[in-house]
Amino acid sequence: MTSAEATPELTIADHADRAFLGHPKGLGYLAFTEAWERFSYYGMQALLVLYMVKVALTPGHIENIAFFDSFRTLYGGLEGQALASAIFGTYTATVYLTPIFGGFIADRWLGKRRTVLIGAITMSVGHFLMAFEASFLFALLCLVVGCGMFKGNIASQVGSLYKPDDLRRADAFQIFYLGINAGVIASPLIVGTLGETVGWHWGFGAAGVGMLLGLIIYVAGQKYLPKEHFTPQGPREKAARPAMSRQDWISLFAVLLLIPVLAIGIMPNQQIFNAYLVWGDQHFDLNFFGTQLPTTWLITLDAVVSVSFLAGVALFYRWYGKRWQEPDELTKLIIGSIFSIAGMACLFMAAATVPEGGKIGLFWPVAFHFMNSIGFAHMLPVSLALFSRLAPAAVNATVIGLYYLAFFIGNFAVGWVGGFYETMPTTSFWALHAGLAAIAGAVFLAYKIFLAPRLMRAPEPTAA
Repeated sequence: MTSAEATPELTIADHADRAFLGHPKGLGYLAFTEAWERFSYYGMQALLVLYMVKVALTPGHIENIAFFDSFRTLYGGLEGQALASAIFGTYTATVYLTPIFGGFIADRWLGKRRTVLIGAITMSVGHFLMAFEASFLFALLCLVVGCGMFKGNIASQVGSLYKPDDLRRADAFQIFYLGINAGVIASPLIVGTLGETVGWHWGFGAAGVGMLLGLIIYVAGQKYLPKEHFTPQGPREKAARPAMSRQDWISLFAVLLLIPVLAIGIMPNQQIFNAYLVWGDQHFDLNFFGTQLPTTWLITLDAVVSVSFLAGVALFYRWYGKRWQEPDELTKLIIGSIFSIAGMACLFMAAATVPEGGKIGLFWPVAFHFMNSIGFAHMLPVSLALFSRLAPAAVNATVIGLYYLAFFIGNFAVGWVGGFYETMPTTSFWALHAGLAAIAGAVFLAYKIFLAPRLMRAPEPTAA
């Protein structure tokens, strides 16, 4: 971040700031805050299903979890890996449901800054509670509530750094996702290694430290964030808020139509943190020159590749857009779905070619991470930018929260489908995920052909 002139009273008219990689300084603080928050979240998530399968849900430990007997009735008679998968799915799903309420709280009462601050503190408490078996369920609750207050509100602040016609918006979300993946790269190396080699609770504690660092960065960057986000739009200000126009309602309808399609499209990617890790722990050859690598390092591999392709794809479209018409968001989502199908085909090949009783080499899994990461670069940042563009100003934070409803549906389904891992042939398991990516791609294509011209605003003109 450069030492360019500060903008302590940033308003919506002060968007000429290009001090951070050609973007406003506030983007830098938001990206680094998100990087540390994602370090803590993904570090814990990388450990969670392995921790449950190997320790928490095993005899001698499961009895120590407060209120678990009552909690497990929600899952019928599930045991072992299937129960762990279902709990994982419920946790990751609700993490993406609560941003809807977090956005509502910010829009109506607390403002985005206060809501993010409270969310960060709550998540820090949750990570430290993971260090104790008895407080396992309370820890997950704190993480779910805190993430709901944090996630949508920090993402919506990224979009609000730019005027509606500022073409840097989509590029800003690419940078924001680079911050996310920087956190994901580091977290398995630190949180995962501590958890798998020193002690599970050491890993969870390290995730809590990362969350505190994110909180400190966010507090330090307050003066570079839009001033209007500090003042909530409370009930008494209802008359002063912008009215919803007909175009706003059409845009909101377009968002709602995309939610279930996006949910299906993200399922193959989200399975990386669930059944894929269990499969890799059981069957991948992770021996490197006589040293058994931690299974959670597979997440670091995925993040390294994802960061590379996020940057590569962003630079490619900068180059491409100077010569030809850059594809719109829906076209990029279709491209992402195609690469997601290819990634699942790699896992199918890995399962189909493993010798009887042997270990799976890393050729096909690495190919999967490459294909899937190209798909990721065309799907998640692009879809968030699309939602940000469609979001009516009067309900901006709430609509960004609705974006995460797709992740609620998708992750809940990931937990349910992940339970098939032990009962379904592995080849069929990954073929099922390829089919899900194909369904999403087909619907994105139909949406572009038949609905987009009527339901979406026309794209902003290309800058000279």
